[in-house]
Amino acid sequence: MKKHGCEIEAINVNYKIGTQKTESPFKIFCRKPAKNRQEVGQESEEEARAEKTSNGVRHVLKDVNCRAKPWEILAIVGPSGAGKSSPLEILAGKVTPQTGSILVNQKPIDRANFKKISGYVTQKDTLFPLLTVEETLMFSAKLRLMFPQAELSSRVKSLIQELGLSHVSKTRIGDERVRGISGGERRWVSIGVEVMHDPKVVLLDEPTSGLDSTSAIQIIDMLKIMAKTQGRTIILSIHQPGFRIVKLFNSILLLANGSVLHHGTVDFLGVNLRLMDLDLPLHVNVVEYAIDSIEIIQQQEKCWQVQKEGLPPLPATGLEKKGDDQGEVRNSKFTLHQLFQQAKVADDEISNMATDFSQDFANSRLRETIILTHRFSKNIFRTKELFACRTIQMLISGIVLGSIFYNLKDDLTGAEERVGLFAFILTFLLSCTVEALPIFLQEREIVMKETSCGSYRVSSYAIANGLVYLPFLLILAILFTLPLYWLVGLNQNFMAFLQFLLLIWLILYTANSVVVCFSALVPNFIVGNSVIAGVMGSFFLFSGYFISKHDIPGYRIFMHYISLFKYPFEGFLMNEFSNSGKCLQYMFGACEVTGEDVLKEEGYGEESRWRNLMVMVCFILVYRFISYGILRCRCSERGLKGVIV
Repeated sequence: MKKHGCEIEAINVNYKIGTQKTESPFKIFCRKPAKNRQEVGQESEEEARAEKTSNGVRHVLKDVNCRAKPWEILAIVGPSGAGKSSPLEILAGKVTPQTGSILVNQKPIDRANFKKISGYVTQKDTLFPLLTVEETLMFSAKLRLMFPQAELSSRVKSLIQELGLSHVSKTRIGDERVRGISGGERRWVSIGVEVMHDPKVVLLDEPTSGLDSTSAIQIIDMLKIMAKTQGRTIILSIHQPGFRIVKLFNSILLLANGSVLHHGTVDFLGVNLRLMDLDLPLHVNVVEYAIDSIEIIQQQEKCWQVQKEGLPPLPATGLEKKGDDQGEVRNSKFTLHQLFQQAKVADDEISNMATDFSQDFANSRLRETIILTHRFSKNIFRTKELFACRTIQMLISGIVLGSIFYNLKDDLTGAEERVGLFAFILTFLLSCTVEALPIFLQEREIVMKETSCGSYRVSSYAIANGLVYLPFLLILAILFTLPLYWLVGLNQNFMAFLQFLLLIWLILYTANSVVVCFSALVPNFIVGNSVIAGVMGSFFLFSGYFISKHDIPGYRIFMHYISLFKYPFEGFLMNEFSNSGKCLQYMFGACEVTGEDVLKEEGYGEESRWRNLMVMVCFILVYRFISYGILRCRCSERGLKGVIV
């Protein structure tokens, strides 16, 4: 009976990155401090590294050849900066090498298809902290599998039991602010999310980083069981594994400065070290000793290559002939590890698995939107800072403003006070939503990770994100409007009250859309907070409250028409003074100035009422569409353009 699995092979992979730094224009004003001996030594090391990166380019991977078999674990080891994570990122489709080929079962495969049969666990756990372990895995199952609910529940429960997370299945994930599961358990959840769709290949970037020795052994041991029982191809990077962890590896790939020094079993690595007169000390495992002896290994390899260049070609040995017959040695350049062992991972029993995988998503766009909306709702209602505090804030703000502007008079003075009230409401509502920026930034990282691996479409996320806040913001608008409107004594017409409520709702939703847009653009909270504050300040300045549009210079008049304050401000004025029946000034017992007269003098007709509402809706759609476009570009850079729509 033949085995079925994915055999991954990398052939002559070269990957370079730019390292050229731009000098600061203020460098001439900076005096370099005197250097001590230690700094001089460090500077010489940096100069030596700079010689290796000619023309501002660093060679991360140099002619890397490796192969990983199903039912086995391939561990990528090496010192810091050796390039251990780069092969994983190349296999996962995060980066593209300049030269080289990636084969699956001896056949090239499209990267978008490869994402359907692989899972990539990053070093950082990107999970929603307010969801429980079971909810996290269930949402992952719903998004990546098209099974009935009963089968999904059964699959999630069996995976939780397999990962040993049954005792924390109802516990929230947690983070540095929210107490939850431990770091090792969080790593298990990250692995569970990536193996939920039963991938043939699992890539893990330093899965034991930051964990204690017991948790690290448990993770590698479970990965070993997954490889043996389910035929998965496990490829992971690890810094300095312990003795018990090393025994679980089937083969290792030793990297140093981007070059392969050894590819094969741990036993053959020990043989190679002994052939180089490097005796393994007691109580030190062979991988740690090899990493500590990297410089000696590289020096001996250089000496061997120099001697090889001065000697006539050697007759082919039986080992080399066997490698040539199987296509293992693809060029005439041998390295030291190829001389002593050829890193054979060929298996005649492995059959060629079909590599024509559909790029379709597991769910329709509508079902993706429903699932994501459900997940967003859970996060919102469990975020006390965003839900409870925001709700109390809006209710108290409405009461306080209503008490300050209580029962305004229906005269010119009262009209001026109403205009000031409207300006303050706009400023308050459009500026107080920046507090949600950190939540959106955290959400962005998770969305980029999930969409890059084909869990769902970016458009589904954008639609769900737009829908989930509508009822929440409507509740806030009602709590703010009810006490404010009747305490101040605004237009007593019930339709005017409904339109005022609609304006407050649209203002909150516009502010939410702006925050979503800039959270997709900015790198962090500090930059985002500064940018949003500057944009809102500019919009308020050109709203028409401080300076009339007739007095704004012509080359800046566009700021008046794109201001988020202009149209709701005009909407408030139209709603308050149109058809209100209020007289603002009497003379000899007759009404001389009405609210309609003020509106006509400013050029506001009845058509302006609906125009302002439509413009606000258009602003919301524009900012939502821009956020979708930015997020899609970010996900395309991180993932695959063929998967993200």
